[in-house]
Amino acid sequence: MIKLNSLCPVAITLSLGCACAAPAFAAGQITFVSQGGAYQEAQTKAILDPAAKQLGITIKQDSIPDAWPQIKAQGATGKPIWDVVDTPTSNCLRGGREGLLEKLDFSKMPNAASVPEKYRTPYSVAYEFYSTVIGYNKKTVKKVPQSWADFWNVKGFPGTRALRNDPQTVLEAALLADGVPRDKLYPLDVDRAFKKLAQIKPDIAVWWTSGGQSAQLLHDGEVDMEMIWNGRASTVAKDNPDIAFTYNDGILQNTQLCVLKNAPNLANAMRFVDTAVSPELQANLPTYIDYGPGNPAAYKTGKISAKRASELPSSPENASKQALMSEDWWASDAGIQAKARWLKFMQQ
Repeated sequence: MIKLNSLCPVAITLSLGCACAAPAFAAGQITFVSQGGAYQEAQTKAILDPAAKQLGITIKQDSIPDAWPQIKAQGATGKPIWDVVDTPTSNCLRGGREGLLEKLDFSKMPNAASVPEKYRTPYSVAYEFYSTVIGYNKKTVKKVPQSWADFWNVKGFPGTRALRNDPQTVLEAALLADGVPRDKLYPLDVDRAFKKLAQIKPDIAVWWTSGGQSAQLLHDGEVDMEMIWNGRASTVAKDNPDIAFTYNDGILQNTQLCVLKNAPNLANAMRFVDTAVSPELQANLPTYIDYGPGNPAAYKTGKISAKRASELPSSPENASKQALMSEDWWASDAGIQAKARWLKFMQQ
């Protein structure tokens, strides 16, 4: 059974008409937190409802765009009210290092243990994948951009451009544009990245601050090409056939599941995490949204067609064209310093 909690002022409203009824033998509950919107609605149908039924528990939900302040605040009390959080990997790493999250015992979590090590931390496991990609208007961009080098080439690929107003992914894109191989990005050469960014800064019409804004810019023709999340780009493309995007030179990212230290329903929380990343449930996600399963074994279940896999960021073929973001680097002192430097760069 899925119940929405109202602990957070931005808690989403989901239709409960199709939610699973709690079985009579229901043994406990957990409170699950994610980011809301269409994404949380999709995971409710694909993963949360089936997991609740399979485990015989009640899953209450909260949503919040940025869970980190609450992870920190609840951790400080020693008595958190949340159990499991779906959040960027950098939050899981910081939370783990600061003693705010439980360490996962992968020897007791077979599904989580089956996820490749590069998609796990000691405190979390990949839950879903998305990508930062190059979106463009086929009508106005005569040559199709296939790399960040093309994006930076304003003479060879004329047109208005937009980038995200955030150093994460933008610094990576700058270094890829400057010829750094995808598998040699980290540790980021921050000086080199900002030097390359300074070259294109005069040609950036908009520095967007939200996924919705990025989609609107492309949909309305305000920019000809831009950095955009694959889910946003595919949504725009469905509405406007002139819009397309490429996974070539994309930056592959994921959110992960972590468990708060001293979670009130610790045993069920651990059971849920392992169930939520099982190949069978993970393979349900692409039915409802254009995000990729966090567990690559989902592509071997037979539930995801070859055509559907070709549209997803974490499919083996598309993943091979991209750079995997190092959230570990962004959670380090160097990453924190790069974020501070970004603010000064944008004010110049």
